[in-house]
Formats: sequence, structure tokens, C-alpha cells
Amino acid sequence: MLRAEQNRAGRRPRFARRATLRRSLRLLGSFRFEQTDPGLFYGGIATDTADMVADFYRDLTGRSLSGTVVLDVGGGPGYFADEFTRAGARYLPVEPDPSEMHAAGLRVAGAVRGSGMALPFRDDAVEVCVSSNVAEHVPRPWVMAREMLRVTKPGGLMVFSYTVWFGPFGGHETGPWHYLGGEYAARRYRRIQGREPKNRFGRSLFAVSARDGVRWANTAPGDIEILAVFPRYHPRWAWWVVRVPIVRELLTSNLVVVATKRAATRTPAAEADSALESTTPPKAP
Repeated sequence: MLRAEQNRAGRRPRFARRATLRRSLRLLGSFRFEQTDPGLFYGGIATDTADMVADFYRDLTGRSLSGTVVLDVGGGPGYFADEFTRAGARYLPVEPDPSEMHAAGLRVAGAVRGSGMALPFRDDAVEVCVSSNVAEHVPRPWVMAREMLRVTKPGGLMVFSYTVWFGPFGGHETGPWHYLGGEYAARRYRRIQGREPKNRFGRSLFAVSARDGVRWANTAPGDIEILAVFPRYHPRWAWWVVRVPIVRELLTSNLVVVATKRAATRTPAAEADSALESTTPPKAP
């Protein structure tokens, strides 16, 4: 289902109640502090992310996040730790860049250094796997999405949220010049600011479209159920933009894909094989 107007039970998702115009204006307005006051910016995003994940998890399982393990892929310096801990979850961030892990002087117990494209965890390890504003910094974002699903338990929740390239914030600090090309925007930033941008196009910033997310959701394998695809910072009544090509690229600043991994179902043949194995004595050596 590529709509977030209804959940799998035919009811409006809990998160839809939070998706008001006031919330949208507050979050979009905070982007001006991303570089100058990252604590303020990421603090607000962290609260919103924890609320969003908790709402979808309750819709999916009927339970709160209390007692769950939340794996945050690209967790950075740990701004989200307090919010998920406050919700009763065990928060576990994964970050490939050691400088990012310590950028804010925060310490998160159990933080793991590792790549989102090859997560250092076994299959079916966590109840919730989330990534917020990270996929645009990964050269193969959909490999990361599949890795996130791999480590998520059947019946668990995966929330994949990323900045859309052609949206207003796609170029990060180099915007809005990214509309003229990522390389041009990076060179202009270096010329004006006298330094390289933190988010360097082609190295730590990549062009990921809204169409990419919708197409990935449409082609998800049978063991994956897509619960919702929607523009994160829009009020609920504007979620329709994600269904309109071209329009969604320009008006969607951030796309969210919410998914769950179905529990494995055993075929009658597999059940018969299992029964045979349990009743057939081993052969003598």
C-alpha cells in the first residue's frame, strides 16, 4: 500500500493525527539551524522521529516501544538517544564515521561503528530499525534499506526516511544551487565560503529521488509489506503529492517508507519434510 491515509486495519495511522500544519511549519523552520545550532535542529527532529516510530509500531503490534531494541542506522553523535530512551526503548546507533560519532561530544552506550550497507548484526536481530536523513549520504541507499530489513525481526518495523534531491533541502548547505547540479553547487560553496561543504556531492551527498523510494516500495519482495509511503514534513492533507510524478520531486523535502517483514510461512511440503526428519531414524555409520 503506497498510501498513509489508512493502515492495514483500514484505519487512519496514529501518526496522521500528529501531521498538522503547525508541526510542518515548526520542523521546516528548524532547518535554518542545521549548521549553526545542530543541537536545536536535531533535537526537534529526534522528538518527531521517536513519536513517528512509536505511532507506527503501536499500529503494527499494538505495543509501545518499551522494552524494544531500536537500531538507528546512521545515528551520528546520538541526538536521538534521549528520545528513544524516554520511550522505554534500548537505543543502539550505528555510524560509519568516527568523527560524526563524537561530533557533538555526546556519549551513547553501545554505539557501534559500521556501514549501513553491511550492518554488523545477525538476521532478525531487532524489533525496530530506523534511519532518518541518512540515505542521501549513502552511495547505494536501497542496499542499506534491504540491510535494515534483514536485521529486523519478522513482524518488526523498518522506518526509512531520507531527503529528496530535487526538494528544497536536497542540496543541504549548498542549496538552492543544487538545482543547477550538485558539482556546480559544491564548487560555488567552496568559492564563496572558502572551504568544502560538509556534504560534498558525489562523496558524502548523493541524488536520491522520490521516484526511487516509490519504485522500491512498489517492487519490494513478497516477504516485505509496505505499510506507508508519505512526505514526512507535510500535513496529512497534503500527503497526496507523493502519488504525482514530478510534483513529488519538487514538493517533497523528505520521503518516508515504512515497512515490516512478514513472518516466514511454511509450505505443506516443508511441513511434511520436517515431520519425516523427526520420525526417520538416522542411518548407521
